[in-house]
Amino acid sequence: MPTRFTQAITAATDDIDELGHVNNAVWVRWIQDVATAHWYAVAAPGHHDAYIWLIVRHEIDYLRALKAGETVTAATWVADAPRGAKFDRLMEFTGPDGRLHVRARTTWAILDRTTGRPLRVPTEVIAPFLA
Repeated sequence: MPTRFTQAITAATDDIDELGHVNNAVWVRWIQDVATAHWYAVAAPGHHDAYIWLIVRHEIDYLRALKAGETVTAATWVADAPRGAKFDRLMEFTGPDGRLHVRARTTWAILDRTTGRPLRVPTEVIAPFLA
């Protein structure tokens, strides 16, 4: 069973676009912020210093609007073993009523922090996320 990470997020006035709901670009930022928080919560501290991640692909379904002051719970997890330097992270943003607002799959690649070059995801790096 993958290690799931959750975080509550409340939409601020600055997150709202001219349509009166959270802007799509804000959802992308939240995806990155929640994934990064998951990394720092689960990864070994030495891995924080050795590796850095970047998003190489987003697939996002915007299902329901979110307005200023409303809260969602973001849940993220790594469902499958990595493929070389990459793995897919799944994410869902759910309202207090249990209804899904946004669902995403993002592909992340690992880089050696010193060289900036991609590398095969080390087993010891991914293991805590798939435990």
